[in-house]
Amino acid sequence: MPSSSLSLRSRRRVIAAAVAVVLSVSALAAVTPSGAAHAESYPSWSDVQQAKASASAQQAKVTEIQALIADLQTKAVAAQKAAEAAGAAYQTAQTKYDEATLTQQTLQAQADTAKKTAAQSEAQAGQLAAQLGRASANNVTTDLLTHPSGSGDLLYELGAMSKLSEQADGIYSQASQDRGIAQGLADKADLAKKALGSLAAAAQQKMQLAQDSAVAAQSAVTAQNDNQARLEAQLTLLTSNAKDVESKYNKGVQVEKARQAAIAAAAARAAAKAAATTQGGSGGGAPNSSGWVRPAGGYQTSPFGYRIDPYTHAHALHAGVDLAPACYAPIYAAHDGTVTFAANGGGYGNEVVLDNGGGISTAYGHVVDGGILVSVGQHVSAGQQIAKIGSTGWSTGCHLHFETRINGAAVDPVPFMAARGISV
Repeated sequence: MPSSSLSLRSRRRVIAAAVAVVLSVSALAAVTPSGAAHAESYPSWSDVQQAKASASAQQAKVTEIQALIADLQTKAVAAQKAAEAAGAAYQTAQTKYDEATLTQQTLQAQADTAKKTAAQSEAQAGQLAAQLGRASANNVTTDLLTHPSGSGDLLYELGAMSKLSEQADGIYSQASQDRGIAQGLADKADLAKKALGSLAAAAQQKMQLAQDSAVAAQSAVTAQNDNQARLEAQLTLLTSNAKDVESKYNKGVQVEKARQAAIAAAAARAAAKAAATTQGGSGGGAPNSSGWVRPAGGYQTSPFGYRIDPYTHAHALHAGVDLAPACYAPIYAAHDGTVTFAANGGGYGNEVVLDNGGGISTAYGHVVDGGILVSVGQHVSAGQQIAKIGSTGWSTGCHLHFETRINGAAVDPVPFMAARGISV
């Protein structure tokens, strides 16, 4: 979402050129039926002109407009704080799901290993039992009575059988213990797996709430930028002897619109040039035969797994890999997909999530403020630029936090992408 500092800078530029008013690019794009209906409750230029007929009416209108501006600012700040809180809640829920999934997978792997060990112990115990059975068939006691001269050898045979029996008992005991360990681990894995469903649902719900809150915050900021610019111009008309305030305001709007259009056109040309010249090994470019591309250039600076977080200094799961090209460098869709999230993701910063189909999704975090280039519901192609590298959220420097998720849970992107012919 656009930062409040950007709208203030834009406002100052047009203040210098057109009687202290500006309309930001987000406001210019917000000409919607709901926005128009909301604007009807604000004073018109005609209302303001009429209020100048008397000092009391003029002061009343000034007070009204100042209250409206304060209300716009309060609502925008509150909406942005709500969006930040919702983003943090989403990030927390997603992290819990990722950690629980990794724990469940670890328990299941341990259970499978213990089960294999138990089966090997049982097989060894069975082999010893078979040896004992064959030795018993010789009837050692009968041999001792009928062949007293060979009693030494027979006694040795009895001792060996006793040792073999003890060994078999020990192996049976170990096999039973191994089987119990395997069953205990399997039970824990099953319990952990049952909990994953509710954790996955919570993460999905929190992500949707974060997206909704981001949309609400954007609407509030848009309303502030749009209406506050006009209200400030109307205050200028009420409280000064400035001439042609309305026409200068309208001219400022057109100038700002043209400036933003030029910026957008330049960005589009730059993105097209980058897409045409970038090779897959450094990010973007044409997808390989599997339909995948590297999501950004730069070296990997942090792998998947548990670590001491450089931002929070806590031991926590790092659910993706970090790629660190330059600030503002392009971020590309790793595969064709549909945008399911494009908003504040708490610790992820500004984040884009793509549904790539087949239960697979990819996430792109720490996008620079104003650097999300796609919107929810939009279909994107592999290699298409979707954002710009930044350092928002829990970040200590410009980089891309890239995640690959299966059924919503993060998996190590290195082997995941390697299996699809891409090195990260």
